[in-house]
Amino acid sequence: MLMSLFFRLKSLHTEADLQHSASGAQMSFPRTVLNDSVIVHPPGFYIIGFLNIPSVNVYFIFLTFVYVVTVVFNSLLIYVVVSNRCLHTPKFLAVVNLAVIDLVLNTCTIPSMIKIFLMKDNFIPFNLCFVQMFVYYTCGSLESYALAILAYDRLIAICFPLRQNSINTLRSMTCIVGLKWCVCLAATAFVTIIMTRLSFCRSVRVFSYFCDYAPVFRLACNDYTMHWSAASGMTFMSLGLPLIFIFLSYLSILVTVFRMKSLGSRFKALATCVEHLILVTIFYIPLLVIFLIGFFLRVIEPDQRVLCLSLASCIPPCVNPIVYSLKTKEIKVRALALIRKHKITTLQKN
Repeated sequence: MLMSLFFRLKSLHTEADLQHSASGAQMSFPRTVLNDSVIVHPPGFYIIGFLNIPSVNVYFIFLTFVYVVTVVFNSLLIYVVVSNRCLHTPKFLAVVNLAVIDLVLNTCTIPSMIKIFLMKDNFIPFNLCFVQMFVYYTCGSLESYALAILAYDRLIAICFPLRQNSINTLRSMTCIVGLKWCVCLAATAFVTIIMTRLSFCRSVRVFSYFCDYAPVFRLACNDYTMHWSAASGMTFMSLGLPLIFIFLSYLSILVTVFRMKSLGSRFKALATCVEHLILVTIFYIPLLVIFLIGFFLRVIEPDQRVLCLSLASCIPPCVNPIVYSLKTKEIKVRALALIRKHKITTLQKN
């Protein structure tokens, strides 16, 4: 997710070699003048992250399956929660928030990757490139903060059970979710808009699986120090802060749980955290593992890194709704009731 931004910053010298060796399609670049300097904007970029991966056809078939599952299960989860008034609680508002983000995140990247495979067209127009960049990093930030919000919900429910209904209300959760969206949209808009001040007069070949921030600004021929700093700050804000909050939340939860006298109460409290812990593991662990292998052990090739990061990006939005549907009794019961009702209606029509 957003950690891929940090990964790209660490490995720019490797990507630069690949980009310069495949440099520059011959294009006529429109030019505008800004602050007495010439700003060169190409018609678009070429995404080349999958060109050297063997048996890539199998991977794109797998991506198609992942996208179908993402759309079906997230849409079902949203419908079940929205259509049942008894599920209109702070917890399920946070769950729906995550499902919406997951749906948009995979829609942002997977269809464009499948288009590259089916149509053999890896060109993306200049403006559309920045739209994809903005949507992807906004959703990446929102995903990380959505997991932090779910950790907050568990923290209040377990550590302050008697005050839960007064602290964690539907109104307060709505405000938290709304604030999170505003902050993430504003931060990503800033780092995306400053990209338009760069002049792209070198290669237009982006070594990634989408129009990625760092590989794109590395193609600029003017100073991109500010963009490097913005990317580093965005990575820490989007991934570091939520992860720290989640860690501290579970420390508090563990302290509270081990103070409980009843073993049954301890087990019941921890059981309510299982689905959230699975989501956190699926989201953060692959990124941390890729980071450790790639930049401490230095045994991962650029092509393998692109493949692993694309998997780390696409799998969580697919798995998240399945985990919540199977592990949360309220959603499972109502989803099954919805399916039965649909079957009965179909039989009656026939």
